[in-house]
Amino acid sequence: MDKLIELASTLVSGAFIAILAAWLTNRSRNRQEQQNEIGALRVHADAMTVVVVELQGAAAANRLLWEGPSERARTFLLTVLAFAGGAARARIAGGTDAQSGLVGFGRAAELLSRERVASKQSVATLREPLTRAATAAAPLMRCSDPAVVTATEQLLNALGDVEDSVRLEAALGAFGQTINAATAPRPSWWARRRAVRTG
Repeated sequence: MDKLIELASTLVSGAFIAILAAWLTNRSRNRQEQQNEIGALRVHADAMTVVVVELQGAAAANRLLWEGPSERARTFLLTVLAFAGGAARARIAGGTDAQSGLVGFGRAAELLSRERVASKQSVATLREPLTRAATAAAPLMRCSDPAVVTATEQLLNALGDVEDSVRLEAALGAFGQTINAATAPRPSWWARRRAVRTG
């Protein structure tokens, strides 16, 4: 009888240890998976933030180079000078007033055409960062946290109009807060239970 009791207690303690070991293993695996997901989320969020800042810089450079009042005045002045130079050259070559005017307009149109091509090439440089933004956003859109998905969608929508810097800054700030909330360490079971009791 004693042997039977000893055998039963050994089986019960062995089963208890096996259950406890399985529970601890699963808990450890779940915690590790959660940490891996948080790490991956941080990496993707950082990539998205870098691309957004790069886009803001490219848009600011584009505004500075092509759209500022001084640049518009410079383009206007160069156009007037190209017109006057072309007209004077045609006049010196013996052209009539009409021919001189046409040559002047041709020179002005040529200059404006070059300026327009250069401006379009500058805007085209935004295509690559926009593509990287979409690539960085893809894993964030598949996140299990709906707040992260929503914040990413809002940030992508704001990137559609890079010139609206206020909206883009607000979307980037909301995105950062959402990522911080999603990657913050979860309080322990005891801390959550204490918070429920006190709250």
